[in-house]
Amino acid sequence: MSFFKKLKEKFTSSTDSVSGKFKDGLEKTRNNFSEKVNDLVSRYRKVDEDFFEELEEILIQADVGFETVMHLVEELKMEVKKQNIKNPEDVTSVISEKLVEIYEAGEQSSTLLNLQTDALTVILFVGVNGVGKTTTIGKLAYKFKEEGKKVVLAAGDTFRAGAIEQLEVWGDRVGVDVIKQAEGSDPAAVMYDAVQAAQARKADILLCDTAGRLQNKVNLMKELEKVKRVIEREVPGAPHEVLLVLDATTGQNALIQAKTFKEATDVSGIVLSKLDGTAKGGIVLAIRNELHIPVKFVGLGEKMDDLQAFDPEKYVYGLFANSIEEANE
Repeated sequence: MSFFKKLKEKFTSSTDSVSGKFKDGLEKTRNNFSEKVNDLVSRYRKVDEDFFEELEEILIQADVGFETVMHLVEELKMEVKKQNIKNPEDVTSVISEKLVEIYEAGEQSSTLLNLQTDALTVILFVGVNGVGKTTTIGKLAYKFKEEGKKVVLAAGDTFRAGAIEQLEVWGDRVGVDVIKQAEGSDPAAVMYDAVQAAQARKADILLCDTAGRLQNKVNLMKELEKVKRVIEREVPGAPHEVLLVLDATTGQNALIQAKTFKEATDVSGIVLSKLDGTAKGGIVLAIRNELHIPVKFVGLGEKMDDLQAFDPEKYVYGLFANSIEEANE
C-alpha cells in the first residue's frame, strides 16, 4: 500500500475534524506546492536528473530550506532507485513519505507539551512583536480551559504599547485571570506576582507573555534570563516550556528569528502562527531540520480552536490532500 493510500485510509474516512483543519489551513501552500508538483509530474515521462532539478526548485520556492531540500532530494533519488520507479506519478507518494520521515528524523524531541500532573506548569512565550504571540497565548488558554484546566496569564510584555490591554482582552474572552502591572514595569516583577497568584489560586497552568524587542539582542537576553531566574526560583524546574512564536508568512525571516532566540534562550518548541496565510508552508520542515526544535503548535485560521497541535502526518495530508483523496484504492 502506498503512503498516499495509508493517509487516505487514516484521515479521509475518519471523523477526525483536526485533519480537516490541516487541509483547510494549508490550502494556500497546497495550491502553490502540490499544483507545481502535479505539473512537473505531468510534463515528464521518466524520472531523470532534470526532473529532480525542477523538483529542487519547487521545494526551495516553498521555503523548505536549501539544506533540507538537498537532503530530501538525495533520499528521493535513493528511494526511486531502490523501488525501481520509472513513472513520475509514483514519485509524489514517495515525496510525502520522505517529508514525514525527515521531520521525525534526527533529535527525537516530542511535539507534546511538558505538562506537570501534580504541580503548576509554567510556559514562557518568546518572539518578536507582531508575530501573533498574544493571540497564540489566548488561543492556548482557551484550549487548556476547554480541557478543564485552570489557567492564569502573565502580562510580561510591559514595553509594547497596548500589549497588556491586548492580553486582558483575551483573558476576558476566554474567562481567565490576567496578572499585570503598569506599563513599563519590570517584567521579572510581573512574573513573580503571576507565579504567586497562580499558586494561590491553585492554577494548573501559567502562560507568560514577554517583550519581543530584537533591536538590542544583549538586552533581550538579559531580560529573558532574569525572567527565567525569577520563575525558576519560585517554581523549581520551571519554565517547563519556552515556546517561540514565529509568523509563517515571513518565511526565511522566521528561520533567522528562530536562530536568534535559540541563542538567547533555551527554546523547547515552536508555535508557527498564520500558517493558513502563507503559500510557503514548507518553512515547518526547514525549522525542524535546520534547528532541531520541534514545531509544537500551528495556527490554521482565525477561530479560537484553530491553534492545533502539530502532527507531521496531518501536515503532509494537508499538503497533498487533493492527490491523496484521488488515490486509487
